[in-house]
Amino acid sequence: MTSNVSGIHHVTAICGDPQRNLDFYAGLLGMRLVKRTVNYDDPHTYHFYYGDGDGTPGSIVTFFPWPGRHAGRVGTKQIAVTSIAVPPGALGFWVERLIRHGVPFQGPTKRVVGRDVERVLSLRDPDGMMVELVGHDGAAARPAWDGAPNVPAEHATRGLHSVTLWVEHHEPTERVLVDTLGLRAVAEEEGTRRYAAGDGGPGTLVNVRAVGGFLDGLGGVGTVHHVAFRAGDDATELALRQQVVADGLHPTPVLDRSYFHSVYFEEPGGVLFELATDGPGFATDEPRERLGTSLQLPARYEPMRAELEAALPEIHVEHFIGAMDGAIGGQRSALAEHRSAHGEIVDAADVDLDAEARGA
Repeated sequence: MTSNVSGIHHVTAICGDPQRNLDFYAGLLGMRLVKRTVNYDDPHTYHFYYGDGDGTPGSIVTFFPWPGRHAGRVGTKQIAVTSIAVPPGALGFWVERLIRHGVPFQGPTKRVVGRDVERVLSLRDPDGMMVELVGHDGAAARPAWDGAPNVPAEHATRGLHSVTLWVEHHEPTERVLVDTLGLRAVAEEEGTRRYAAGDGGPGTLVNVRAVGGFLDGLGGVGTVHHVAFRAGDDATELALRQQVVADGLHPTPVLDRSYFHSVYFEEPGGVLFELATDGPGFATDEPRERLGTSLQLPARYEPMRAELEAALPEIHVEHFIGAMDGAIGGQRSALAEHRSAHGEIVDAADVDLDAEARGA
């Protein structure tokens, strides 16, 4: 019997300054820092995990902070865009929040992919990684982190929406997604093909764009390292690994990442894929209410704790407040300018600016 992945488990990327990364993802975007640990292959480097309140598979974006490393270049053989789901009615809130904190963005623009009608805000994180906030009707049914200051639960992010791969040609990557991992093709728009797993909602979608003639991507700060797919339990992961081998690819052995078990392989288009189990989860070494508040180490690095804590950059694990850039009148002016350029945004665009400035 063929085993299939059920969606995206997480996306892992490379950033520069760790505090700046925390301020953006945990602060501005209001995601929960669910785990602060180290890169298991390079323990002098942090590994940050952001997600919903529990770190549910499909909600997770992770980063290796490498201060001072070279910037990457987006191109073929890479995940170019990481898309995060929000309820459609939350887009007005996010427009105003991005303007308030001086984050450039484009949109919201309407995107129709097959049966999906989406409203998209496109932006870059502080290291230049391409990020989208995608308003999708299916987002509201997914869990949200309700503990971020100034991000009401009804507007909070709802985990991953999709990833967009850039490859030279569609077909080799399509064979792996469909024949090996069990996704199905659902739409094609202007050179981008969309594939879906499971129920086809947010967190199950992979877009593959053929960009023949582009330079290959260069790994480094501001680029995505890999995407992980949900393999369910250990038995499903082993069955999927056997399918990867049978299709002529070369997976790693199963690796214990403490919070899930992993298998890695490179698909023919050059993108690094991972298979990850749903369990054991992030509450294995600290209680849910304390997730992300202290450095957690695997047993093999615990004897090095003092050395690692001294070597790792100091960070402050509190949410981003950010200086208000200009007076409220200036914020209103910037918002009016954006509305003038883009027309009516969404019903929720009339959020009280004065209320958020007061911390309401």
